[in-house]
Amino acid sequence: MEISQEIADRVMRLVVSPDYRPSKPKQIAAMLDLDADGYREVRRVIKQLVLEGRLLYGSNHLVISTGAVGGPQDRVRGIFRTAMGGGFGFVRLSDSGGEKVEEDLFVPPGETGGALEGDLVEVKVRPGRQGNEASVAKILQRARRQFTGTFRVQNGESVVFLDGTPYDKPVSVGDVRGLPIKDDDKVFVELVQFPDDSGAGGEAVILERLGSSSNPAIDTLTIMRQYGLPDEFSEEVLQNAREQSDAFNDDVVPEGRRDFTEMLTITIDPFDARDFDDAISLQREDGRWRLWVHIADVSHFVQPGSKLDIEARARATSVYLPDRVVPMIPEIISNHLASLQPDRIRLVKTAEIEFQDDLTITHSEVHNGAIRSDMRLNYEQVDQFLAAPEEHREKWGDAICDLLTDMHKLAMQIRKKRFKGGSLSMDMPEIKLDLDKAGKVKGAYRTQHTESHQIIEEFMLAANQAVATWLDDLELNFLHRIHPPPERRKLRQLSMFVKDLNLGIESVESRFEIQRVLDKVAGTPLEDAVNFAVLKSMNKAVYGPQREGHYALDMEHYCHFTSPIRRYPDLTVHRLIQNLLDQKKTPDDSYPTMLKLGHHCSDMERNAQQAERELIQLKLLHFLNKHIGETMKAVISRVFADGLHARCIKLPVDGFIPVTTLPDDKYRFERRGQILSGFREGNRFRLGDEVTIRVAKVDLQSRQLFFEMVTNHSAKSHSSSHKSSKSPKGTYKGKRKVERREKKKRRKR
Repeated sequence: MEISQEIADRVMRLVVSPDYRPSKPKQIAAMLDLDADGYREVRRVIKQLVLEGRLLYGSNHLVISTGAVGGPQDRVRGIFRTAMGGGFGFVRLSDSGGEKVEEDLFVPPGETGGALEGDLVEVKVRPGRQGNEASVAKILQRARRQFTGTFRVQNGESVVFLDGTPYDKPVSVGDVRGLPIKDDDKVFVELVQFPDDSGAGGEAVILERLGSSSNPAIDTLTIMRQYGLPDEFSEEVLQNAREQSDAFNDDVVPEGRRDFTEMLTITIDPFDARDFDDAISLQREDGRWRLWVHIADVSHFVQPGSKLDIEARARATSVYLPDRVVPMIPEIISNHLASLQPDRIRLVKTAEIEFQDDLTITHSEVHNGAIRSDMRLNYEQVDQFLAAPEEHREKWGDAICDLLTDMHKLAMQIRKKRFKGGSLSMDMPEIKLDLDKAGKVKGAYRTQHTESHQIIEEFMLAANQAVATWLDDLELNFLHRIHPPPERRKLRQLSMFVKDLNLGIESVESRFEIQRVLDKVAGTPLEDAVNFAVLKSMNKAVYGPQREGHYALDMEHYCHFTSPIRRYPDLTVHRLIQNLLDQKKTPDDSYPTMLKLGHHCSDMERNAQQAERELIQLKLLHFLNKHIGETMKAVISRVFADGLHARCIKLPVDGFIPVTTLPDDKYRFERRGQILSGFREGNRFRLGDEVTIRVAKVDLQSRQLFFEMVTNHSAKSHSSSHKSSKSPKGTYKGKRKVERREKKKRRKR
């Protein structure tokens, strides 16, 4: 088959470039700025290059590089993921959205080449006992060189034990004389020589003493350094924000903006909200609903290419830590100019949506507007109102109460229709910490997704969908919020898991079956475990210009429009809208530009989420370190051959119970039913069992919590079924003896 050599060369240069992530032929054609005829030629070229062994197909027809041009055909590139404490790891090939494209490649102990979490590596692939294995041939790019750790002096040598790495051995930091540093201080270091596979041979220099490990405030600083979160804004960025503040007049509605200041408008946020960027107006007109979702117009203050914009783009997201916020945009804007405070004129981008009674959308458009919010409410207040509406009329007035009643009615109708259409409800509750003034944990709780939350959620989803539909209809490039469908392999694994729980559901191949499972376990001890399993089977949602829809929401058109204060993708959507309203001829960015920006925003979002989760875990570990030996009620949340995970009921924290610490017995893992079962009566532990555990050990270095089993409160309910499943002598040997006896009888016959 003759192919265009020019196209082949361009495809190969793209696919082997450092910034390339496996993509479909259509995406490759777009990145090469080719038209429909060019796309057809790209497909032919790629097929031929695959036949020649110069390219590979992954799942979903994603095109994968085999390594460097002219390199060996058994080498591939990917991101290394560490298996904590095992000395081994996995290499994950990634597609254009950051999701893996095929099975992870297992990297055995001794074959990691010193790679750490997130490193870009080139690996040599070979057949293994249970599929392909890989060995790291080259580390192409380190994910990071700077780490936090704990300083100690061992045998007269200054060393640092690194946080968040698989290394048990410390790295050397040389002579630290003159530094005000002592044993167990937390430090920030840069590696000048990475350790080998065993963790030995590493060298580092101390960049900063963070403080004493006993100071609770050090937890936050440690995580911020570990995840590269910035401390403060530069003076240049702050000065840019001050200039915007000085130029803004909040006494008048600027010319050219839609005046919504006389329209009844309210905000509803958490009681501890740190930014207020959305407000709602709703009216009933001529048998139809007219909804206005007002979003703070951050794009008015953050101009493209400005110091503010460069910094916001680099940060890409605000990070919400338990005791502080690392904002994307300086507080002068995020907490003042763009904060929708009551009784002040504020600039907004407003999505106006008209619904018929059957919820058919008959009209939607986006305005440059200005509002004056009438009241700020929090979720708790709205929940109290919904429970007893008449008790609030004297205090809030009829207009506000009627508005809340209408908002609740419309939102619940939209929600019901959304789930009936196949949308999934699988969000895991967030963990909130109660901290004292010193930053120490007093307690923790899980957030409740009440109807007040659901009202705002439905209106934000409606606005996001309406904006994305409009922009897609115009065939523009912009950052969608993409949630790819789950892989068939993962759905099969989820089906097996659900089937093993004996829920009476054999398959989960569709959204409706998945939702049926979620509904069945809601409010039961199995809820967390099943929700976790469902989330694990899903791909992660990412940002990108691809029009692939949102699987979990069952929406063909979807983007993020509603939080430009804290998400850069939303800000880019606002700018595109502004260009359209200004009637510019070429309002959108190129596909490759948006693809690269989507990767960056997705990566920074994941980094922020990991930092938030790890700091919560670290603070809870410090709290529990003072409660060693105490007992708590818990639920078994995951079952493995080597032990159990249990989640405490009152304090939302997970710990591991090694099988070696369970009552003396010979245990076997029964996948069907998710059970760890011994032969002695009562030694049977199943997913969802309520247990009493004892806090046994807190490992602050590896950030792990270990429990001991005290009582399995569900053991009695298991005993009868356990007995009936045993052989006559109650042992494995007895069962085999009976089988052999029966076999002899059959032979004699």
